[in-house]
Amino acid sequence: MSLPAADTPEGWDALADDDAALAAGVDEILRAHARGLDAVPRTRYASGSLPVYAVGREHVLKLFPPHEEEHATVEARVLQAVHGRLPIPTPRLHAAGRHDGWHWLLMSQLHGERLVDAWPALAPADRDRLADSLGAALAALHAIDVAPLAGLPPDWPSFVAGQRASAVARQRAHGLHDRWLGQIEPFLERWAPPPSPPAALLHTEVMREHLLVASGDEGPQFSGLFDFEPAMLGAPEYDFASVGLFVACGDARFLRRVLRAYGYAPGALGAALQCRLMAWTLLHRYANLPWYLRRMPAGEATTLEQLAARWWSLDGADAGDGRGAVGTR
Repeated sequence: MSLPAADTPEGWDALADDDAALAAGVDEILRAHARGLDAVPRTRYASGSLPVYAVGREHVLKLFPPHEEEHATVEARVLQAVHGRLPIPTPRLHAAGRHDGWHWLLMSQLHGERLVDAWPALAPADRDRLADSLGAALAALHAIDVAPLAGLPPDWPSFVAGQRASAVARQRAHGLHDRWLGQIEPFLERWAPPPSPPAALLHTEVMREHLLVASGDEGPQFSGLFDFEPAMLGAPEYDFASVGLFVACGDARFLRRVLRAYGYAPGALGAALQCRLMAWTLLHRYANLPWYLRRMPAGEATTLEQLAARWWSLDGADAGDGRGAVGTR
């Protein structure tokens, strides 16, 4: 075997950063399935939880250990569904396969600087333009016909029910303080959206780390959106949990422009929306409130409603209609 055994999450953790243990398998995959790309220089990306390699200037190879088969299948299907359909470029899937029990995807390489690195130098006008572009891109993502993606896991109603039932336990396991834990269930009773069919394709982790920007005629513009492995079919507002926490990061003007460009009417941008987004955060697959509180401290907030208003801040005058508005919600 050219790739080591990693049949359990524990076994994978021991190998995650061991490039020497993966090198022979990477070579073999590229030699067998990519017409000689094993001879092209490759560099592993420093970020991310999975081994992802830039192969020359045109390709990316992403590896999934055996227990991540579902994520590999999801990303392959979703990359095919979104390619060419969004105003922000996404990777084009070239090939997918299995090697020594591992799964791999070979895709096109996007170019640009991660938004998380570019953000501090962006002028206000640049941020406005990017907010408008992101809102339009999310509207396009959520408008994609999901019929060809039928059966994409997880089953949305079952997923939401399971997340609701385990919401308090999951945050307790992360170490959330009792003053917040005791509020979760009453908050969800008040604000969790009612059950709904899986109406849209969701990225689920729209964050500065998964967006690329590059210079354009009018200034910085988005040059890539990637990491679709946790994508699912569900309620559109689920995607805005991560947008608020990991793209806007409390920037009220940016978030308002994203939402307006997406299609929200000004009157819809209020406390009820903020609380629904907090509810989706509590139900999110990767919710970790102690970590979020370290990133964006609670300040004077003592209730989850107050924390929602802080994390998805919409205060201040309307930042404009946004470009690419697609209606009202």
